[in-house]
Amino acid sequence: MEHAFCNPPVLWRHHEPRAHYDIIVVGGGLHGLSTAYHLASEHGLTNVAVVERSWLGNGNAVRNTTIIRSNYLREESMPLYEFCVQRWEQWPEELGPEILFDQRSLLTLAHSQAEAAAAQRVVYANRMAGIDADWVTREDLPRLCPILDISDAPRYPVYGAALQPRGGIARHDAVVFHLARACDAAGIHLLQGCAVTGFLRSGNRVTGVRTTRGDIGAGRVGLVAAGRTPLLARLAGLDIPVQSYPLQALVSDIHEPFLPCVALSGRLHMYVSQAHKGELVMGAARDPYRSYAQRGSSHILEQQLQAAMELYPIMARAHLLRVWAGTVDVSPDAAPIIGATPLDGLFLNCGWGTGGFKATPGSGVVFAHTLATGTPHPLSIAFGLERFTTGALVDEHGAAGVAH
Repeated sequence: MEHAFCNPPVLWRHHEPRAHYDIIVVGGGLHGLSTAYHLASEHGLTNVAVVERSWLGNGNAVRNTTIIRSNYLREESMPLYEFCVQRWEQWPEELGPEILFDQRSLLTLAHSQAEAAAAQRVVYANRMAGIDADWVTREDLPRLCPILDISDAPRYPVYGAALQPRGGIARHDAVVFHLARACDAAGIHLLQGCAVTGFLRSGNRVTGVRTTRGDIGAGRVGLVAAGRTPLLARLAGLDIPVQSYPLQALVSDIHEPFLPCVALSGRLHMYVSQAHKGELVMGAARDPYRSYAQRGSSHILEQQLQAAMELYPIMARAHLLRVWAGTVDVSPDAAPIIGATPLDGLFLNCGWGTGGFKATPGSGVVFAHTLATGTPHPLSIAFGLERFTTGALVDEHGAAGVAH
């Protein structure tokens, strides 16, 4: 099933920038578009511009593995990610069924007794928070994932898995199209080819942005540019604790459906699902070096494919179609940064690491609330920038899925 079977003649309009907007959202990816969409739908704010240096969705929005889940560990994170899943459940009716949100379930594999104990801890924490979670024994796994090798043949045999039945995938580029069209229909300006080169200041207050299409004034400015957010913040004189790395992925040729779930191995840094059209979409570990290149190292992909063929021997018959890398923005505690900065009128939404796609709806809601009211949303209070000076960190390394 293709996302483009009913594309309209014009996806969205192209505007000249106004002299001033109530709010400017810097970053035309999924989080930026979601923020603008919720500014209009929940707060009635339409004098808004989304400023994008290239074309909408050119970064991580179309360079990810589309996994959606809420089985995090910390009491600060679980409500936020569960809210994101709940919004995903509403979006097919709200945006359109073409986003192909599919709750096919998600398995997080454990490869040792220690990993099994850690995974069961997450399961119990999720249940206490009202999030669907179960522990699946090794013997029961073939029922959920028939192609998984549960013998002792793999280097890291499977001991069991944590199951989130409501986890799944969606079609990333269709989400970009539908969010952008909804923003355009609300009257929001989508300014493509409009790179931010600096900020307009009045004392300690940010009053707008300097761009390649001229200066644009704003009441408030939100930086939602994923891995490039630290570069933009530096233009305003801020040094934020985020580092950017390539996170690699690949896709195979098309096959008949044979993988009914999403399977994730944190130990092997390999996670896989089968797209609606039939390709195998596999994510790998991040590269160990900092970079903004949208490509990665061959040895990471080699390790990923070795692990895939050991866990799922049938995948030896698949052929590699293409590879890519997204730029993941990693904070010291593997949790996002959402909220105000030391500069009045400038706000941040970044540091989602490998959790960016799954957080798209909830991120837009909480950041739109912050930009509209100037105050944090109840779900984002714990994720302010000040936690790195107070020490109130939200350590999500253990449930992030791959090593940060």
